[in-house]
Amino acid sequence: MNWLESLLWDPTSVAHIVCLYAFVISVGVLLGKIKVFGVSLGVTFVLFTGILMGHFGFTGEIHILHFIREFGLILFVFCIGLQVGPSFFSSFKKGGMTLNMLAVGIVALNIVVALGIYFIDGNIDLPMIVGILYGAVTNTPGLGAAQEALNQLNYTGDPIALGYACAYPLGVVGIIGSIIAVRYICRINLKKEEEELNTQETDMKHMPHMLHLEVRNEAIDGKKLIQVKDFLGRSFVCSRIRHEGHVSIPSQDTEFHIGDQLFIVCSEEDAEAVTAFIGREIQVDWEKQDTPMVSRRILVTKSEINGKKLGSMHFRSMYGVNVTRINRSGMDLFADPNLVLQVGDRVMVVGQQDAVERVAGVLGNQLKRLDTPNIVTIFVGIFLGILLGSLPIAFPGMPTPVKLGLAGGPLVVAILIGRFGHKMHLVTYTTMSANLMLREIGIVLFLASVGIEAGEHFVQTVVEGSGLTYVGYGFLITTIPLLIIGMIARFYCKVNYFTLMGLIAGSNTDPPALAYSNQASGNDAPSVGYSTVYPLTMFLRILAGQMILLAMM
Repeated sequence: MNWLESLLWDPTSVAHIVCLYAFVISVGVLLGKIKVFGVSLGVTFVLFTGILMGHFGFTGEIHILHFIREFGLILFVFCIGLQVGPSFFSSFKKGGMTLNMLAVGIVALNIVVALGIYFIDGNIDLPMIVGILYGAVTNTPGLGAAQEALNQLNYTGDPIALGYACAYPLGVVGIIGSIIAVRYICRINLKKEEEELNTQETDMKHMPHMLHLEVRNEAIDGKKLIQVKDFLGRSFVCSRIRHEGHVSIPSQDTEFHIGDQLFIVCSEEDAEAVTAFIGREIQVDWEKQDTPMVSRRILVTKSEINGKKLGSMHFRSMYGVNVTRINRSGMDLFADPNLVLQVGDRVMVVGQQDAVERVAGVLGNQLKRLDTPNIVTIFVGIFLGILLGSLPIAFPGMPTPVKLGLAGGPLVVAILIGRFGHKMHLVTYTTMSANLMLREIGIVLFLASVGIEAGEHFVQTVVEGSGLTYVGYGFLITTIPLLIIGMIARFYCKVNYFTLMGLIAGSNTDPPALAYSNQASGNDAPSVGYSTVYPLTMFLRILAGQMILLAMM
């Protein structure tokens, strides 16, 4: 039975460590599916399962635990960076700036309340209050970054995960409770909010708008398409033209005549001007035509196309087809000549069957290529991220230089690669399922490692120590900033309540709160608010904790 004893208890046995992680992760994930009042804690139960196993003496060799913990964290934050990178900078535009500033206010107030408790209490360690802070705002990557900062400082006190574990459960409840409290404090009428949401003007600058027009303007009779574009001064694509009953794809030299029928695609904001200049809208059945023509979405899968501008491909002059719009990550974009193509884009092409097939060959259009993960980009990014995270950055007044660490460095590099990788011919596309798989593997490895290591002291801290006090502190850190910023957003910034729900959930990067918001609202506004503030909030959460620790310890 020596083999069984070794499998269960030998911390240096690889089989023991693998079995321990497999048990902790599988049980934790299963428990995380249990919902109480419609809310679940998700993969965070992996942390609590790890704590339980650690309490009963199931552990592993400390260096192995640390390696698995750090590798899981790196994998998790890097995949998050790749996901949010394309939208990170665009999220600051127009209305997004207001939402992001409100989210920054929530992050700042969380820190103020936490540090206020730290100075008032006097008996709580700084690392513990940072752990409580991250549990209160349900941000696991921030916990990992703070843990990395403590490793740089050679900290040997109570595990930071104890404070996190104490504050996390009530943190989830506090976030959802704050969403509900803001509704009643501000006396919000949900029906009225929905009506206002439907009438709000949204930024549709890049959304494609399709027009069926008949040429009525005598000033452009006999003028070429390129001349009409110059006269109008607006960008549009003329996909098809019917002249004297004959349908064709126009080139830049095609002449317009009174009575011609046009199929035009332009941006939403230009639609009215294009219609007024050319003629009037009509109803046309383009299927009834003398020349067989098809419209087809073609998938960009060739890496050599990545980063090229649409206009540089010369689809009209070389292949006799028109590109009318691009679908990227589920969103249709107007086919502007300056739009940069990326692997994974779906290009709407209109033309004769054989010409469209030739364009498909140029762009790739092979779904299997997208199923193959771009491992090179991921590990090149991780390598560069660790280099960046290891660079010491000196700030005046700080006794030790600040490092982005194993969490911050890969996150920053992943955001930059996600946004600008095409300029270096790096293919950053991964399917959503592949990205989510890598993220989930990374976070469960991290949580299991933290839980197993912290489990030895957890029960003693809660029962004999100040565990219940930590729970109360966490609840204050969660709710006070959300209520304050919630009322400012509502009364001063006039943010729609459904968008505000997403803002509150996104500022805490909390999926359970988003799930509740989506269920309660029945529209997409909470998801829009969540995705708008999520990139910046995640970035700030990951950096804030280690900055506090490195500056104050």
